[in-house]
Amino acid sequence: MTRRLHLAKKEFLLQGFTERTHADALGGLFEVDDIERVLVSVAFLNEGGVEHVQKHFDPHGKRLTVFAGIRNDITSHQGLARMLGVKDTTLYAVDTGAGGVLFHPKLYLVRGKTAARLIIGSANLTLGGLNNNIEASIAAHFDLKDSDDLGTVDSIEKEFARLPGDYKDHIIHINAIAQLDEMLKQNRIADENLVRPPRPPASGGAKASVDEVPRITLKTKRIFRAVAKKSPTPAALAAGAVVAPPMAPAPAAPPPAIAGAVYKPIWQSKPLSARSLTVKSGDNTNPTGSTTLGKGLMEIDPVTYFRNDVFGHLHWETYKNRAGNDAERVNADFDLFIKGKNVGRFTLTLRHSLTRAAAAAEDKNLPTELSWNDAREYVARPDLLERTMTLLLDMGDANHFAVEID
Repeated sequence: MTRRLHLAKKEFLLQGFTERTHADALGGLFEVDDIERVLVSVAFLNEGGVEHVQKHFDPHGKRLTVFAGIRNDITSHQGLARMLGVKDTTLYAVDTGAGGVLFHPKLYLVRGKTAARLIIGSANLTLGGLNNNIEASIAAHFDLKDSDDLGTVDSIEKEFARLPGDYKDHIIHINAIAQLDEMLKQNRIADENLVRPPRPPASGGAKASVDEVPRITLKTKRIFRAVAKKSPTPAALAAGAVVAPPMAPAPAAPPPAIAGAVYKPIWQSKPLSARSLTVKSGDNTNPTGSTTLGKGLMEIDPVTYFRNDVFGHLHWETYKNRAGNDAERVNADFDLFIKGKNVGRFTLTLRHSLTRAAAAAEDKNLPTELSWNDAREYVARPDLLERTMTLLLDMGDANHFAVEID
């Protein structure tokens, strides 16, 4: 008699093009009764990803084993530290020792006494992988009373269980923040407070590097994670900086950005409007050529943050604005990144209304704005609507900044 093959119950996930996210599916894994073991393997892990699903991990720290790839410029100190904060978790960093060889398997397995659930596919333990990106996976339910299902689940666990012993130089058991600190010094893991430009300066000028493909509209709601406010102008940088010259005219053509610069995010906007990008939205509108700097995605005081904390070390000059009110202004150099490409360096003007700042407590007006100057032709485009803008500080030069729109 031929034995009928048992097939595990399966579900296909196509995050982004469907409303169901990998975070939703991961939560469903923990509906297994009598959970005995939880196994997570990802190429990339960051703090936002762990934070997004940590509520599922916290009750099962003693049963949770995590493998995360490093030496990939994405897995971060902050993410691994947060994962280490899930009490009694067994955490391994997988270091291939070569930038061209990635640890890349992505799976999430929850095993109970009589059933197990698995997600295997493309989703990493990041906000992108769990929610914001387009990702595809198979979610499967296994009946451990069935020998075929049991054999599949056992084989997954056994393959990962042998890795620490077979690859002692490359599978590192993380049990202390000091290990992560050392890895960070060696550039084996990333610092989420520092970012490198996404691509080198474009050749052929800014216009050649800019495309007009609009941001894709997905069926999943995008999740934003705020940039932390952490001393945006380090004293060591500001103390050794040469202040920007007052009101120098913007260059006619943008010079290339500094190759290899390392930036620190200091502010991130909410989804950009036509007003922010100076996109003309009607026949009776006249774009101002500037964007107002408010709270964005940060818990800051916008009245003082930009004028004092971020740009306070620059050489501001006092003048009367068009309304005849007292104001201050200063020019600064910004690299401009659009959709992951460097379109050049521009001299942009920051303006701060002293009159608005004095009245802000009552009328809630925002006193600081950034004028796009010659960069306006590169940002005043409908395809940039609903994207976010990030201000960044060049960690090697306190007078040099960047704007990234993506």
